[in-house]
Amino acid sequence: MEKDGLTDGGAPALGEPLAIEFGNTRYAVRGTPQEGLAEPGHLAAWLRDHADAFDPGVAEAAVAALTPAHLPAFVRLRDTIRACNRAVVDGHPPAADLIDHLNETAALAPAWPHLSWSGDAPAVTPRTTAPPVDAALAAIARSAIEILGGSRRTALRACGRTGCILFFLKNHPRREWCSPRCGNRARVARHYDRHRPKTP
Repeated sequence: MEKDGLTDGGAPALGEPLAIEFGNTRYAVRGTPQEGLAEPGHLAAWLRDHADAFDPGVAEAAVAALTPAHLPAFVRLRDTIRACNRAVVDGHPPAADLIDHLNETAALAPAWPHLSWSGDAPAVTPRTTAPPVDAALAAIARSAIEILGGSRRTALRACGRTGCILFFLKNHPRREWCSPRCGNRARVARHYDRHRPKTP
């Protein structure tokens, strides 16, 4: 499928914070892991589809500047985020090299607030002198750091459906799955298991 000339990688969008959405570009279909960043076009489409989660203009500028050489840095960051998420969900701190990579990536694009005034209305916009691709990488890494280092860390969960490899922030006491779709599938599987004919 294409929109705006960009191929869709097919990675699910769950409405989670930026870093979790990005980590979920590694997902599963019927229990088989899939790569949502298999090619630069998939990454460009993902950035376009999640542009609202970035500071204004960051994702669009990154898409315009992307080359195939940038893809490995995004995949490495995605895998780092997933490994950190898994460690936290499993109840232990992420490895030091993972933390170092998040910190180094977040530092690629120092940012500051810029104040402007038009009539009676002030406006504050984020600014950076970093190249657009570095700004996008840094924004994703900062999102991961905010989750892992903040109070939302305790809400981080892995989907409870067998075969699903997505993460989410638990926003309801009874939520066990990344999406209603996974919840429905898990309930159907449980029902089937309970009513399956017993073999002698």
